[in-house]
Amino acid sequence: MRKKLVVFSGAGMSAESGISTFRSSGGLWEKFNIKEVATPEAWRENPDLVTDFYNHRRKQIIDTTPNEAHFLIQELENDFEVDVITQNIDDLHERAGSSNVLHLHGNIRFAKSSGPDQEKKYYPINGWELKPIDICPNGYRLRPHVVWFGEDVPMFNQAIELIKMLIVLL
Repeated sequence: MRKKLVVFSGAGMSAESGISTFRSSGGLWEKFNIKEVATPEAWRENPDLVTDFYNHRRKQIIDTTPNEAHFLIQELENDFEVDVITQNIDDLHERAGSSNVLHLHGNIRFAKSSGPDQEKKYYPINGWELKPIDICPNGYRLRPHVVWFGEDVPMFNQAIELIKMLIVLL
């Protein structure tokens, strides 16, 4: 039985690939008002602005590649059972080949319904653009699959369970 390893990753991991961070000096929150692009209220007030903000982030992510650290984490799977818990909304861990990635704050390459059952199903976004005409089967507009300020982190309990398993194994 291979030993279990849990890797936590955050903004610094993807910054090395050229992805703009949100909180660092010169980060996105210095250039954009959080209340206008990253809250449920912003979505209700101006979904086109919010969608455009995340479309630009998605395009940047698609246009970049995983860095050496992403690949080194994937290589750990040769010797360990690896779970990656990331705060990043990009898919660079997956593109580097990591098998088990838990996205605490969502994955920008997917959309979800803006309706009441938004955590039930995720829809892959082909290309970089989520369009206003993109809707779920129940007729609600699709929104980026990211956790906004004021929302619960749906994968939080799953992350806790991964950590508990690791502690038990020690």
